[in-house]
Amino acid sequence: MTTKESQRKASKKYIAEKLDEVKLRVPKGEREILKKHAEKMGESVNAFVYRAIKETMERDNKE
Repeated sequence: MTTKESQRKASKKYIAEKLDEVKLRVPKGEREILKKHAEKMGESVNAFVYRAIKETMERDNKE
């Protein structure tokens, strides 16, 4: 097994054991807007969306 194959296998195992997936659909063109904003903030799109959700939930729970 090559290093790439073993790394891919390890990543797949980690994802299966540690993470859940949520699919997000946005209107055409919005993905690029999200991507540019996330990059500006020094984040991946995933990190940005997750942060936005967490911050909104925290704010909502204070009400």
